[in-house]
Amino acid sequence: MATRLRDEGVLLGLLPPESMCTRGAFRPRPDDNVPPFPDGHATETAVMLGWTGGRQWPAFTASPEANDGQPHALDRWSRRLIDGAAAVLDAMALYPFGGPPHHDFQRWALRAEPVARSPIGLLIHPDWGLWHAYRGALALRQRLPLIETAAAASPCDACAQRPCLSACPADAFSPDTGYHVAACIRHLRDPAGAACLTTGCAARRACPVGRQHAHAPAQSLFHMQAFLRACSNLDTR
Repeated sequence: MATRLRDEGVLLGLLPPESMCTRGAFRPRPDDNVPPFPDGHATETAVMLGWTGGRQWPAFTASPEANDGQPHALDRWSRRLIDGAAAVLDAMALYPFGGPPHHDFQRWALRAEPVARSPIGLLIHPDWGLWHAYRGALALRQRLPLIETAAAASPCDACAQRPCLSACPADAFSPDTGYHVAACIRHLRDPAGAACLTTGCAARRACPVGRQHAHAPAQSLFHMQAFLRACSNLDTR
């Protein structure tokens, strides 16, 4: 069951959706492994935050972090915004990057939103398709009121052709063995991978759901280059 905050007014004032979108909320259970506060207080409400399509891209590209030439610009920008909101709310900021600890954001997202696992492993949203991301979460001490969101079946259930599995020029996706990271990296490092590098993952682009929210070339190139840097030490032989 996906839920969201009944009143998102305070969060919208701190984090406008043009910079960081509220992506649902949930009450943590022990098996969610949402950490307690440093003083031992349990997290009573967790709110997911992230990006939807290209809506937040202009705010990021105009930020100091995006223009100072230093590494990890998006992570630093996300921390500045979410840490700032956490300080005002006496909350704890949690991130899908920078671990350990490595938090299970996919599990949390499945609790908070009507998303499902796609055949290529990414979470698919009924509206945003594969063009969304989670940039952080706020752990709150308060048990804030939640309301249930409309249930939605996975769009993949009704997709007979599943073009995402056959569109990859590197054959990096398999329904049996999952995502072959090394094959993907080899392709991106090769001149033949220029289209994936500059316009985004071909498997992702093949999905018909939410295609109107696909990233513009500049945003796709930024994310693909960041992915390559993150995998720079991976042995792809």
